[in-house]
Amino acid sequence: MDSVVWITGNVGCDVEYRTFGDDVPYATFRVASTPRYRRSGEWVDGETTWISVTCARSLAENVRTSVKKGEAVVVVGKLRTNRWKDAEGAAQERLTIEANAIGHDLTRGVAQFKRANRAQPDEKAGVAEMVRATETQSGDKHDGGTGGEAAA
Repeated sequence: MDSVVWITGNVGCDVEYRTFGDDVPYATFRVASTPRYRRSGEWVDGETTWISVTCARSLAENVRTSVKKGEAVVVVGKLRTNRWKDAEGAAQERLTIEANAIGHDLTRGVAQFKRANRAQPDEKAGVAEMVRATETQSGDKHDGGTGGEAAA
């Protein structure tokens, strides 16, 4: 069973972009979410929660172009816990969201949407190439976005 969550916060670092396997685009960044509440008539910041965000394929490409450090974002995806051992052998873990959707938080600013250009299959290409191009564009074959994150 997947735990689908959403979080709002600020992008805490530059987006890291790379490719894996058969040139599958993959992007990661961290989000800082700090609750605010009123105490004795004054606004007070709560404890900041840091979450790693991973995404693949067209979402990764669009995040690389659209999301910058410091921007307010909304992230929706599957909550995961990545576990690994550090150089000294101590157990480490980090919460990660495998993002299905990422956007700017419009309660904190304005944005303008621009549709991404998608490569069109060659008219002379065979059915297999057309199916592969369609799957790539729609993200139907999601790789789970787990490549390399366990060592972070």
